Amino acid sequence: MGNVGAEAEEGVMAKDFFWSYTDEPHASRRKQILAKYPQIRDLFGPDPLAFVKIACVVSLQLWTATILHDSGWLKILMVAYFFGSFLNHNLFLAIHELSHNLAFSTPVYNRWLGIFANLPIGVPMSVTFQKYHLEHHRFQGVDGIDMDIPSHTEGHVVTNILAKSIWVVLQLFFYAFRPLFLNPKPRDFGSYLILSTFVGGGMHPMAGHFISEHYVFNPHQETYSYYGPLNLMTWSVGYHNEHHDFPRIPGNKLHKVKEIAPEYYDDISSYKSWSQVIYMYIMDRTVGPYSRMKRKASKSSTTTKKDE
Repeated sequence: MGNVGAEAEEGVMAKDFFWSYTDEPHASRRKQILAKYPQIRDLFGPDPLAFVKIACVVSLQLWTATILHDSGWLKILMVAYFFGSFLNHNLFLAIHELSHNLAFSTPVYNRWLGIFANLPIGVPMSVTFQKYHLEHHRFQGVDGIDMDIPSHTEGHVVTNILAKSIWVVLQLFFYAFRPLFLNPKPRDFGSYLILSTFVGGGMHPMAGHFISEHYVFNPHQETYSYYGPLNLMTWSVGYHNEHHDFPRIPGNKLHKVKEIAPEYYDDISSYKSWSQVIYMYIMDRTVGPYSRMKRKASKSSTTTKKDE
């Protein structure tokens, strides 16, 4: 695992990424689980209720924006934080689900549904997100390709509690705009909706998944699952080890992977609170933007994986 955890063990924040000289762990675990439990393949395929769930959330959020259009800023901010943020973050994770074509068997229908789900978010990102997110799965941690990992600029600047607090508040914008600077690709209702997106992606319980998924708190683990109640509102993205092991399984069935093959997940670190993860990230002086696993590109890491 290279230099994993060396700085953390000394109580000092890492000044470079943790470098791994092995392939990402999910492909090998996927093969092991499928060999032992082939029935997991029965879970592959779209969620037939995905369209209905997305349509309900989009309609509710747009209706809320309509009734708030003449309200004062304080009321708009309060409703955005305690209500709209949950809906917009739900839609953000619906777009994540659609990037894996888990609503329809025909990919283009997922793309159009993603554009529809994007409407209340206020920032067009659904089409671009799919391109970068699929690379995150195929090339997890690969230097220069996986745009889920913070930049060196973030690592050099975000080095104390205050800077980490500001970074958490703005993390959705770092997440969204980082690829445009580091790996640009050809480009393929107002205040309430923008605020719902902004606060829902910052210092907010649901935004804890951005940190919990791959930030290295345990020096020998690079992907972490969350088993808590917010999975009900986030397309079960908390089952993140299970998701990376089986990207073709929709969120509403990911819990079944753990039920069928518990021995592969019960003994690795996981979380029960995303809010606690945010607190840990800010307060732990050994953890920062560099607390991510990176690896150099290899022939095996660039091979298309059959079960993705």
